[in-house]
Order: sequence, then C-alpha cells, then structure tokens
Amino acid sequence: MSTVLHPDLRLGEVKLKVSDLARSIRFYEEVVGLKLLAREGNTASLGVDGSAPLLVVEEIRDAVVLPRRSASGLYHFAILVPTRRALGLALRNLIASGIHIGQADHLVSEALYIADPDNNGIEIYRDRPRNEWPREANGQVKMASDPIDWDGLLKEAEGSEWEGLAPGTVIGHVHFHVGDLAAAKAYYCDTVGFEIATDGWRQMGALFIAAGGYHHHIGLNLWAGQGAPPAPANAVGLAYFTVVLSGQEELARVAARLREAGTPVEAHGGAMFATDSSGITMRLVTA
Repeated sequence: MSTVLHPDLRLGEVKLKVSDLARSIRFYEEVVGLKLLAREGNTASLGVDGSAPLLVVEEIRDAVVLPRRSASGLYHFAILVPTRRALGLALRNLIASGIHIGQADHLVSEALYIADPDNNGIEIYRDRPRNEWPREANGQVKMASDPIDWDGLLKEAEGSEWEGLAPGTVIGHVHFHVGDLAAAKAYYCDTVGFEIATDGWRQMGALFIAAGGYHHHIGLNLWAGQGAPPAPANAVGLAYFTVVLSGQEELARVAARLREAGTPVEAHGGAMFATDSSGITMRLVTA
C-alpha cells in the first residue's frame, strides 16, 4: 500500500500560543489584515471572510518568549494570498505600519516576512502559476532567495484601498526548526506520506516537502542548531498546525502509520493529533 499522501491535501488553521491576547488580536487585524471571527475567554479565532479560521491564538499564563532560533518549533507560518495585487496591498499596509519587513523572490513565489509581538514568524506570499515554476534536472522544484520587485508590487496596489487580506487567502505552508533533519524526514515523508519537493537546500540544512506537486507544504531546517530542544510548554509559539486530508480512509491510514512507527495519536473533537520528536504537533482532519 502506498504511503504517499493524496494530492488534494491542503493546510488548515494554525494555532499559536501568545502572551497577550488583546495585543495579538490588534496586530493580526491591523498589521496582517485578518478579521476577528470569535473570541471566548483566552482564545480568539481570525480569518478572512467569515468562514473557517486561518489562525487561532491562545493567551497562556506565565508565557515565556524565547530568543529566536533557540529551540525547535515554529520558524514561520505562511499566509498565501490569491493575487499579486493582494500581495502589493499587503506590502503597502505593512510599510504603513512601520514593521520590519523581510522579503524574497523564491522563483515559485514572492514573499514578505514579518514577526508578531511574540516573535512568531509570519510569511505573506503569492504563488506564480505552476507552469512557471523552474525545475532542477531531477524534476524537483527549483527555489532561490532573490530580491523581490518591491516597486512592481506596490504598483499593483495603486488605486485600490486596503480592506484586509483578500477573500481566497489560505494557509499555504508552515516552516519549522527541527532538532534532527533525518528524523524529521523519516517522520513527515516515510511515515506521514509527504514527498520531497526539493532537497537542493540540504547543504544549508533545509528540506522542503509537499503533497500533490506543490513547491512545499512544510519546510524543515536545522537553523536553530542540530539537536535543538523542543520549546517548554509555557513558551509562546506553535500549539499545532493542521493538515486537511482527502477523506476518512486516508485519515485512518495516516493515523495507523503513525501508531505503527511508535508515535502516539490522540483523538479530540473529530481531529487526530500527533507530535514529532521536535515537539511539533500536527492536527489531522478531513475536508
């Protein structure tokens, strides 16, 4: 039986642990452009069009903000906007906010990078059409970190008002610091069923994996150091990321493979949860 995931896979909501809920809500509304969908107690959900949330934030007691690249866990989560115009509008709003903005043209996409008040990394990006993605000789996706066309993106936004992130915005990928790249590859590829999208960055301590030929649903890196420990439970950062599988049969198969590999799988509220050796929790649901 094949262990390769069905190509219809997509990512769902990301849940973050934060130190100040009200501050986080303001940031994700005003700077990022999400809209508050619901707030209850110490938790809030945010999205773009009143449907399923893209982000859940939970304020935790005695929260600790770790120095960057000091533990395994979240490097960034990536918000995929539907058009270049939408990315240009997001860029213009980020500039107006005064936040520090990183940027890169990855050949397959154009990306902006920021961090929230708890140093959780965020990418906002748009994809180029798949038929424009360059390929290596072995067929893998070719990516780079070239400068973006900053002026061209801003020109796309001319004459349009900022109204938050555009309808059709989704979680495109997630990127993690891990303590052992080989162990992470064994877990996410050999057990869960993702495929290597490109290993051309292995010499830089990174691996990109995906389902259905995407340039990457998950990035894995050693940039916090080989053997980087999981973050403590009271640290801000990732609570979980969500993988949306094609159906109940595939969910059952993935859960069975995880259990056979010795990873505990717990069921809560119609979802399955599993945590890797770097302390990163994956939430598995069906479409």
